[in-house]
Amino acid sequence: MDNAALVKEITKAMRERVGALPDGGDEAVFAAIEDFVLRHGEAAALPAREKAALIDTVFCRIRKDLSILQPFADDRAVSEIMVNGMDRVFIEKNGRVFETDLRFESTEELEEIIRRIASGVHREINEMNPILDARLRDGSRVNAVYRNVALNGPILTIRKFPENRITMDDLLSFETITEEAAEFLRVLVECAYNIFISGGTSSGKTTFLNVLSNYIPTDERIIVIEDSAELQITAIRNIVRLECRNANVQGKGEVSMRQLIKSSLRMRPNRIIVGEVRGEEVLDMIQAMNTGHDGSLSTGHGNSPKGMICRLEAMYLQAADFPAEAIRRQISEAIEIMVHLGKSADGRRRVLEICEVAGMSGGEIELNPLFKYEAGQGLKATGAALQNDTKRKMRGGAL
Repeated sequence: MDNAALVKEITKAMRERVGALPDGGDEAVFAAIEDFVLRHGEAAALPAREKAALIDTVFCRIRKDLSILQPFADDRAVSEIMVNGMDRVFIEKNGRVFETDLRFESTEELEEIIRRIASGVHREINEMNPILDARLRDGSRVNAVYRNVALNGPILTIRKFPENRITMDDLLSFETITEEAAEFLRVLVECAYNIFISGGTSSGKTTFLNVLSNYIPTDERIIVIEDSAELQITAIRNIVRLECRNANVQGKGEVSMRQLIKSSLRMRPNRIIVGEVRGEEVLDMIQAMNTGHDGSLSTGHGNSPKGMICRLEAMYLQAADFPAEAIRRQISEAIEIMVHLGKSADGRRRVLEICEVAGMSGGEIELNPLFKYEAGQGLKATGAALQNDTKRKMRGGAL
């Protein structure tokens, strides 16, 4: 009998026995599983390490919300768990993606885990409402898709975040950024430049935004707006944190990012931090940056600084049918600095480019590259000077 069949057999047997235990606590259940495995002929013959893994797997199936995924959720080196149906489980560990040998007993078992996750965060997922975006109690971000819209079965993706907040010193040790570029960004944040962070999926945008927030003066009032709360801004005492809310099963109660950004303008913010812009809310974010809320920060998915500008234009058009040149002018007056991140082949996340948004020329937004990453050379200053130097001079920032 292979290990998967053995796990299935023992799990089934223990589920029948657990309810009869006088003390149904975790310790009693674990002890009962351990005793059963040691008495089971085939399982008892396994090497000690395999036997211990078998006991842990059965215990997780029976007692843990995430079932066989729980060990990965507990492993600090695992940053992402990706389940593509009942028999394809991948993890990202130390920056690299691996396929595991884990398999769920059935599609129904995987769907039950997804429903438990949804229930734990007061959400619902079913065939009528087949997509779940949520945040676990530990801050992990969860996306799930039901099998009626996912052709290879239920899909579950869990994005974990470090327990200990990453600092700029950590990013320097990871070679994500250089000391020169880090000092440059520190001055710009302190001097209230509007900064937009772009990059692909899992390039480290949220982490980098967290790190930059360390440089915000502690006497300012900050409004943080997110689709699902992920940012860990702890140094600011005068902070308001707002999170979007999905509609309930009756289609009521939705609170969108656009609504929250509009509301934040009435809260007397010094700066507004928008976790990530994905759609029409870009209009409100741009207007907030253009109405005296200097030092605002945000992130978005883009392949390059120029590509991110094009995406912002497209998202802006979803919200308002303005002439393209008018939209570009709004964007160029709002965003002053763009930081672009990427993930290299070795799994490392790096700052690839820091650009200044240098106004308009010929109806197009001009970018002034200040730092650029080159393979084999790292992130280097281009030699170009910061053209918009007014804020830095007014606030006494030294470059």
